[in-house]
Amino acid sequence: MTERLIYLDNAATSYPKPPQVLARMCETYARMGFSPGRGGYDQAMEAETFVERTRWKIARFFDVPDPNRVIFTANATDALNLAIFGLLRPGDHVVTTCLEHNSVLRPLFHLKQQIMIDYTPVPFNGRGLVEPSDLTRAIRPNTRLMIVCHASNVLGSVQDLPEIGRLCASLGIPLLIDAAQSAGQTPIRMSEWGVSLAAFTGHKALMGPTGIGGLVLGADIDIQPTRFGGTGMNSESLVHTETYPHRLEAGTLNMLGIIGLSAGLDYLQQETAQQLHEQEAALLKRLYDGLVALPGVTIYGPPPGPDRVPILTLNVDRMSPSDVGAILDGDYDIAVRTGVHCAPLVHETLGTGNRGAVRFSLGPFNTAQDIDRAIEAMTGLSGR
Repeated sequence: MTERLIYLDNAATSYPKPPQVLARMCETYARMGFSPGRGGYDQAMEAETFVERTRWKIARFFDVPDPNRVIFTANATDALNLAIFGLLRPGDHVVTTCLEHNSVLRPLFHLKQQIMIDYTPVPFNGRGLVEPSDLTRAIRPNTRLMIVCHASNVLGSVQDLPEIGRLCASLGIPLLIDAAQSAGQTPIRMSEWGVSLAAFTGHKALMGPTGIGGLVLGADIDIQPTRFGGTGMNSESLVHTETYPHRLEAGTLNMLGIIGLSAGLDYLQQETAQQLHEQEAALLKRLYDGLVALPGVTIYGPPPGPDRVPILTLNVDRMSPSDVGAILDGDYDIAVRTGVHCAPLVHETLGTGNRGAVRFSLGPFNTAQDIDRAIEAMTGLSGR
């Protein structure tokens, strides 16, 4: 990595991390790098208290009343697997969307291949949105779960969760959302919207490190454990702990990751997430306006607007996405993501399934100069 790198791959992971987040991680872990809930000495108890305070922060962030229903996982994929395998039973049906990431599609496909469940992916419209009426038509008598990607990692579109949540609540179907791209970008009001479960990761817009994420549960949902082991409670019993959150947390927690996630949440509160979102939205519009009229450039998804995360995906005529990415990297020191972005049904719908596309994703440390440099680079590419 050079000092000149323009990093536009924040949908993969946010970079750089805020200096105060990194400093807090190192300082706190050096002082409190003990195993929470695994000892009665002061330092272990302090670590456990820190973990519980972080659960409270996350519960408030996602609008749920009970911090004990905040489950720490390795990432959003881990959380989605925990929910899917813990909720579904043979004969169940799932309604989902064609916007989903493979972290949803692959677990569902695996269960379908095992002849355990069936699922229906509902298509999206030209604005990258799934119509609630289409979701309704996909529901069957044995529909056990609805899974919706809150913000698309390819198109940037944000779904109307309040309306979808009302639909699910009226039919008694739990709603699981993939908040990997939305948490930290747009408010999430689980209780208000009728969302039963939210899977999130810490290393994207929440500004934390990799290796930490979570599953947040509403009061109306119970999940069967899919992993068993030590929880630091009732160790004399061979029966796995039934109470939340330990019911779904087997083994030692990622203390360093939890510290970083806590620091990331504090950063968003201090900087105000809405202010950062407005800053990124302005840069996205600057990028869109600079690219939309370029000859040979096709942009996918809705134009910039209020219900949008800062992602812009495109292709250049007569150039493969991988070549565009390589030129941006090698000639301009611009980092983007190319390919299918782990969302094959999105690209199948767009007609880009064989080659994918080029994705620009912005973060809080990007500047207008970064965007102008990207426009300059793409102007040169489109004229080749």
